[in-house]
Order: sequence, then structure tokens, then C-alpha cells
Amino acid sequence: MTLQQLEYIVAVDKYRHFVRAAESCGVTQSTLSSLIQKLEAELDATIFDRTQHPVAPTPLGEEIIAQARVILYNASQMEELVAAHKGCAVGDIRLGTVSTIAPFILPQMFRYMNQHHSDINIHIEEARVEAIKQKLKRAELDAAILAMPVADEALLEIPLYRERYYAYVSPEDTLYNKESLTTTELTAENIWMLSESYCPNTGQFPFCVSDMSNASIYVAGSIETLIRIVDNNGGYTIIPELQLPLISAERKAHIRELNNPTPGREIALVLRKDFVKERMINILADAIKSIIPEPMLDERLKKFRIKL
Repeated sequence: MTLQQLEYIVAVDKYRHFVRAAESCGVTQSTLSSLIQKLEAELDATIFDRTQHPVAPTPLGEEIIAQARVILYNASQMEELVAAHKGCAVGDIRLGTVSTIAPFILPQMFRYMNQHHSDINIHIEEARVEAIKQKLKRAELDAAILAMPVADEALLEIPLYRERYYAYVSPEDTLYNKESLTTTELTAENIWMLSESYCPNTGQFPFCVSDMSNASIYVAGSIETLIRIVDNNGGYTIIPELQLPLISAERKAHIRELNNPTPGREIALVLRKDFVKERMINILADAIKSIIPEPMLDERLKKFRIKL
């Protein structure tokens, strides 16, 4: 068994096509197929069901491929250890995040990396929280930026910053006439929410434990679209603090502070516990520190470098 063979089965699983997998690996289809067949013979197991179109892994093959990803990940970690000792940070990093964070982080992060670390290739994937967690555990992603708590013992959470929540209220709603709101005034009746929203984290709002049958749930996950829905349909929604600079002056009249208590969310860098790219993670942390207003940053992140 070789790392090359493991790379080949991961490629076939990705493309579900032997020819495209071979092209991605820079080898001929016959070479790739031959080495995969040798691996199957060595393991005495069928990894791919070749009768299916597109080709698909067998149930046992799925488990073998999952383990192959972890082995390849750990092999790349060895290379990173050597590079770190040499003071290098050249390479790739695969970062995941969600739609309620991406608009505030990614545009400036790409600019920061291009200006300060153009030798690092950063690949970013936007997905649902559960999908990102699974990709982290399967070593398909190196790190993620998510709201805490992630609540998974296999993953490490490093706090980055905390932001407040605000209400965006339609002029047609009775809450609009108040200069500020308490969280106890917010009900499920007129709220528009993202499918992955604020309740799973800390249950900071009364509607988190109330009957949500009257709430309107938006499955896709764009805060900007939620705002437009409120503009056109009434009611209110909850938005994070970093959304405020993106809102027009006219729409800012619809923003209401939330108090007693002041709700918010803590954003963290989430890693596999065996992650060793310490310098790479600190580069990402430096990028975050250049993007997020200083008062919002975690106090430890301001003072210390991340140690893994």
C-alpha cells in the first residue's frame, strides 16, 4: 500500500470517473486503474463498484476512502512540520465557513492573503455547519470559521471575536416604534429566520424555546435576502453586528439595539485536534485581526499567538 494508491482512490471518489481522476493525478487511466486494482487485491476488498455509472464506492470502500483521506492528511502534516521548522508557510489551506460569516470575512481575507502571503493558496468552501464539521473530521478541510459552540469533541475551537445581534424591523411592525428592544419582546410570530440561526448556539432569545410554527424559516441562508424579505413582507429579523456597515443609510433607520441581556455570538477558528500547521493558523489569525474591529476581538487573540 502506498500514499500514491490512496491518492488515486480519493481522486476517483471525488470525480466518480476513472479518466477524470487520472487526469487530475497526472497519470494515465490504465496506470491509475492498475494501482487501484493492486490495492484492492492487497486488502482483499472491492473499493469501487464499477458496474455503476458514475462509478461509486462500495459500503466498505467508503470506509477505506475515509481512512485514506486521514492518512493523506497526516502525511501532509509531516511536510508542514518540516516547513514550519524552516520558517516557511508556503502551501495550501482549505478553509470552511457559513453564509452568515462569509460576507464579512472573505472579501478582505482574500485581499490580505494576496498582499501579505501570495505564496499561500487559500481555498474556501461555504456550506452548512454540519457539512463543514464532517469535512473537517474527514480531513477534507483544514480549518473553519464558525460560531461557537461547535460542540464536537473531535474538533478544537479557538475564539476569534464576539459580535452583538441587532434587530432589523419593518416599519409595519409594532416593534418599529421603539428606539431599542429587550430580548423578551421578541416573539416567533413575526420573525424571519435562517434555517441555521441563533437558537442552536446559546438559546439567547425567547423564541428559541417557544412554538416556532408561526415563524418564517428561510432555508438558503443569506442575511441580505432576509433583510429584503422584511422590507417586502413586514416583521423583523436578527442580524449580526458586522452586517451594519453593509446596510444603506436608509435601511439603518430599521435597526434596533437589543438589550437585557445583550445577545451576541462568538466566532471561532475550528480545527482538527491533530492539526499542526501552527504558522498557517497564525497567518489566518493575523488576517482576522486586520479585518475585525479591535474591540470585538478576543482578548487572548490580541495578546498571544496561537499555540497548537
